[in-house]
Amino acid sequence: MERRKFLSMTLGALALAVVPASVRAADFRKSKPDVWTTKNVMNGTKVTEEGVMSAIKALYGSNSLTMEGVKLKAPDVASNGGAIPVDFSTDKDIKSIAVFQNANPEAAVLVVDVNKYSINKYSIKIKMASSGTITIVAQGNDGKLYAAQKTLDVALGGCEG
Repeated sequence: MERRKFLSMTLGALALAVVPASVRAADFRKSKPDVWTTKNVMNGTKVTEEGVMSAIKALYGSNSLTMEGVKLKAPDVASNGGAIPVDFSTDKDIKSIAVFQNANPEAAVLVVDVNKYSINKYSIKIKMASSGTITIVAQGNDGKLYAAQKTLDVALGGCEG
């Protein structure tokens, strides 16, 4: 009798493990397509911040940034533009956090919705075709947009030689 009870509980646990949990995730590519179609703008050979600021406004409805509350770590010079390590975090109470860059044609890189149980410490690798600026924006529950920026050089277009 104990063996049957054990087997039924094990099969029940396996069935629950297979059933996907209900996850509430926003697909920003569908709900806010302007964020993902905003292009960075070249002024001669220099990339401007116009594309990044337009993408931030398309996502959050404002691009008024408070340059505090977000920590950003990235190399000053990236020897490989195909895999640039970017670490960022915040101790603010936030709704979402996003990554933007001005070196590639599209400004937006990543948008993450967070909740009160989220650990707001991230480590990603991004691709940048040339030197530029990475911008991290965190939307606080107080409505403010907290941000950090880092300008970095990509050596030899990321090809290393």
